Amino acid sequence: MIKAKKKRFKAVFFFAIFFKKLVISLIKIKTMKNIYFILPIVIIGLSLGSCKKKGCTDASASNYNSIAKKDDGSCLYKPYITLNGAPTVTINVGATYTDAGATAVNKDGSAVTVTTTNQVDVTTVGTYFVNYSATNANGTTTAKRTVNVIISADNWTSPTWVVSSTCGATAFPLATDPTIITGATANAIDIDNFFNLVGGTASGTINGASVSIPLQTINITLGDINFSGTGTMNSTGTQIQITYNYDNTTPLIGGQGTCMAIYDKQ
Repeated sequence: MIKAKKKRFKAVFFFAIFFKKLVISLIKIKTMKNIYFILPIVIIGLSLGSCKKKGCTDASASNYNSIAKKDDGSCLYKPYITLNGAPTVTINVGATYTDAGATAVNKDGSAVTVTTTNQVDVTTVGTYFVNYSATNANGTTTAKRTVNVIISADNWTSPTWVVSSTCGATAFPLATDPTIITGATANAIDIDNFFNLVGGTASGTINGASVSIPLQTINITLGDINFSGTGTMNSTGTQIQITYNYDNTTPLIGGQGTCMAIYDKQ
């Protein structure tokens, strides 16, 4: 600060000496024509050397002046909004979502009312936003939270499903009331009571809304049923569609084929 003052003092001192010499030179000039030519240059020089643009120099203010060099105390501030909790939240489809809200204050710390608009639809997979706004005499500030509604392993596991299919009652006789539980790993599922009468368990791997059932075998005493499949869960997490490929080696009732099964969550 002291160094800056010394620099300004030196600049003013040398300019004063220059101006003094210039005035003496002007006095010695005999023609008014030269005086009228040089005097405006002196006036402009004085203006440029002594004036600084004033205004709001705080970039966070609503009336920030980027060309101002000296703050004149005119800065105006909109409210400051702070989100409660994380700016991005992820929940399972069908789960309950309770927003954490937000707070807002003025520059002096006084509270400002926050208006919230919640667009989250927990019944459907998607990306949603919770919007916040706060207003004072200087304007309105907005903020938002992102809420991702997804399908996870929890959506696949349910004690009760009802199955309808095109698979028939003999070669690939799916049970109509299976149970889907968590498998050996976090991204694995087991479909218990898989076949009608003989039961059995089919294992699959889930990835978001997709399921893959690798080739596997269930023995039904008189033969084997070899099968695999792929499927998807709908965006509301309430229905699974799986296409199965099968080969039943049981005499008389066996056979090969492809069929579709629809699992509806109860």
